Amino acid sequence: MNPINEVKLEFVSKSSNEAFARVVAAAFVSQIDPNIEELADVKTAVSEAVTNAIIHGYENKTGLVKMICKLYEDAVEISVIDEGKGIEDIEKARQPMFTSRPDMERSGMGFTVMENFMDRVEVVSEVGGVLP
Repeated sequence: MNPINEVKLEFVSKSSNEAFARVVAAAFVSQIDPNIEELADVKTAVSEAVTNAIIHGYENKTGLVKMICKLYEDAVEISVIDEGKGIEDIEKARQPMFTSRPDMERSGMGFTVMENFMDRVEVVSEVGGVLP
């Protein structure tokens, strides 16, 4: 199925760009006239995905994060893509309170938050990524 609209955004893995990605996703989703709660859910899920890419994928090193938003007749798909270190055990990482960074406050709920706010969350990862 081909999307009826699509936006691609690429940005440096700086925490300050998380808010920008969130606003872009919200503006894109606004095409389907969501209610305030649905819009907040999308913004929260995008925030978590982008933060995961920056903090866990790149471990605060500089890299690129890509966000692709696609609009279909009956759905919206938002992909957040990084080329960071990858996730060793996706199932374990999706467990509430699991974190690879116990030194950080508020860690361990990213996937849980995304899964609670979105209809579907798909995680694809390759351990080792492509970091130099």
